[in-house]
Amino acid sequence: MSNFKREIRLYDAVMLVSGSMIGSGIFIVSSDVARQTGAAGWTLVSWLIAGLLTMAGALSYGELSAMFPHAGGQYVFLQKAYNRLVGFLYGWSFFAVIQTGTVAAIAVAFAQYTGVLFPEIINDNVIGEVKIGTFYLSGQRLLAILSIILLTYSNTNGIKQGKIIQNIFSSTKLIALGLIILVGFAFFNFDVFSANFTNAFDTNPTQFTKSGDSWIGGTISIFGIILALGVTQVGTLFASDAWNTLTFTGDEVVEPQKTIPRGLAIGTLLVTVLFILTNIVYLGILPLNGDPNATDVIGRGIQFASQDRVAAAAAEVIGGPSFAIIVAILIMISTFGCNNGLILSGARVYYTMAKDGLFFKNFGELNDKGVPQNALWWQCLWACILCLSGKYGDLLDYLMGVVIMFYALTIFGIFILRRTMPEIPRPVKAPLYPIVPALYVILTLAIVLILIKEKPEYTFPGLIVVAIGIPVYYFFQKNAKI
Repeated sequence: MSNFKREIRLYDAVMLVSGSMIGSGIFIVSSDVARQTGAAGWTLVSWLIAGLLTMAGALSYGELSAMFPHAGGQYVFLQKAYNRLVGFLYGWSFFAVIQTGTVAAIAVAFAQYTGVLFPEIINDNVIGEVKIGTFYLSGQRLLAILSIILLTYSNTNGIKQGKIIQNIFSSTKLIALGLIILVGFAFFNFDVFSANFTNAFDTNPTQFTKSGDSWIGGTISIFGIILALGVTQVGTLFASDAWNTLTFTGDEVVEPQKTIPRGLAIGTLLVTVLFILTNIVYLGILPLNGDPNATDVIGRGIQFASQDRVAAAAAEVIGGPSFAIIVAILIMISTFGCNNGLILSGARVYYTMAKDGLFFKNFGELNDKGVPQNALWWQCLWACILCLSGKYGDLLDYLMGVVIMFYALTIFGIFILRRTMPEIPRPVKAPLYPIVPALYVILTLAIVLILIKEKPEYTFPGLIVVAIGIPVYYFFQKNAKI
């Protein structure tokens, strides 16, 4: 009988956390944040909130991962703190959309930026004119699917090969992102930066919303800014998400009670600093405010960068179209490496669910290399279907409120477990307990409430996806031998 192999050390853990966090979000999300908040200061505040929440969550997860250093991570934490149903609802949402939808979205982002280099081949034009609703095959979608299949196959060959690929791509993109930040500061335009921060915390900024093909601007109050900061967390938290992937691999981590908390802390701090610095570079290269009808990158500004590609716009200002191609290559590396971490870690959740009798039995089997091969391939299949559907983006929008809610429930689980399981050793504890965990829970639940108020068309479908998991749970409970 095969067992998991402990191969992940501290450096590998940091690379898994940081590499999974840095995908495509940091290169595009700032446009939407700038449109929603309407001021440079509030744009940075949005990213800062996401960074602080991510770090607070990661540090608090240190206690949980030290208590339960096993495969499954957040699924296990929720099950221990609450019950099997709550744990399953997270795992169900994770497989149905959260992880597979993210893998699909990142794969398509990889293909989109590859298309910058080969636009005539890799585009979203329908191949063979066969289209059923939103389902169709294109060069872009085909490359996305092939990248998922390649990374899945690679990860079936053992955790050692998976971590080597992760380390190579994560270190490469960390260095490259650092170099881009340095180049950005070298070409920093203090006049642009000063203009952006003249009214950095305007209490009545102009917020832009889409109406058909047009953008409509309108001033918002300070209360509107608070709501906007909550809404923008969908983007900034998504860009900073996947930091918890390390917890899914607990049985493959060397000295997990030490390595997982340290990996979470170092990885999230590193990425948070890089994200803040990247946004400062954007604000020192491009004007925040722009005209959606402008034809040049300066005129469009951060708010209306073409297809929201802020990084590409900033690169074009620095070094022309050739430098923008370099950034496109960086994003290709970034998204490819990001997906390796997501694919590697996600299958461990389904494996643990299957071992608990809450998922298909063959998901809970390891191959001779000590990895859940069946879970990997089923995850691959569903992610590829989502790529073909073209609906992964909508599904992720629907689920982001749910993702934040599950994070809040997990951190609140620390309070529950300190009362119900005080005897379990806690070699690492949540910092400044109960202040940091309580603030995290309050702020994340406030964001969920804002999303329910401001984006009900997205939030309620996400809750429906979770609710569908209830009858599915009882199906597996009744047929535990499937």
